[in-house]
Amino acid sequence: MTSADVDRLYAEVLRAGENVAAQRRVLATHAPDALVLMSVLRRAVPRHLLEVLAAPPWADDARVQAGIVLNPRATVPLSLRVLPALLWRHLAAVALAPHVAGPVRVRAETVLREKVADLRLGDRVSLAKIATPPVMPLLLADAERRVADACLINPRLREEDLLNGIRHEVVPRALLEAVTTSTRWSTFYSVRLAVVLQPRTPLPIALAQVSALVPRDLRRLVEAPVAPLLQIAASRLLPPDP
Repeated sequence: MTSADVDRLYAEVLRAGENVAAQRRVLATHAPDALVLMSVLRRAVPRHLLEVLAAPPWADDARVQAGIVLNPRATVPLSLRVLPALLWRHLAAVALAPHVAGPVRVRAETVLREKVADLRLGDRVSLAKIATPPVMPLLLADAERRVADACLINPRLREEDLLNGIRHEVVPRALLEAVTTSTRWSTFYSVRLAVVLQPRTPLPIALAQVSALVPRDLRRLVEAPVAPLLQIAASRLLPPDP
């Protein structure tokens, strides 16, 4: 593929305008590959070209279909129709694109959530670094430490989502271990408190956080359903009663 190939095809589709038959003739004449079409779709193209490319023989190419959805001229009905053909990377890109219509981004996140369980570890790690908040809870619940570490460097991870992940009844050990070594999150008091109060937190990790708690939360810890050693440590750090 060369820039000249892209420019020639783009000029032809612009001349064809909104004439569907003319668009089909242009595509038949040029027989562009997916890379050329993806480059053309990054530009302002006639809306009917998007409709033509959403049909066979291009309908089965996830890259071309992603280019359609990400094109600013794509309509909401068309985008929703082709979303199921997208791979996880494309769905994540759609969810992140501010120019894409809200309903399309929401649907992309829904489809992406359905795919998370079947992704390979490397793909889950890559997704965790860029995922949007609706997808994040599934990744925070992942048992793999690499996924937890990736979640914690995602700039879209919100404090409330992380706290919900830590407080979850079946929080993975990987997240509890990762959050206490995170340069970003280990300094958050709310996070440290949530880790200490989580009954599934390994005792050495929980004990390392106790000294950072204020008296109000130390008293709370003494009464919480946590390991007795943790309660004893909290009681010893409490200031004497006046």
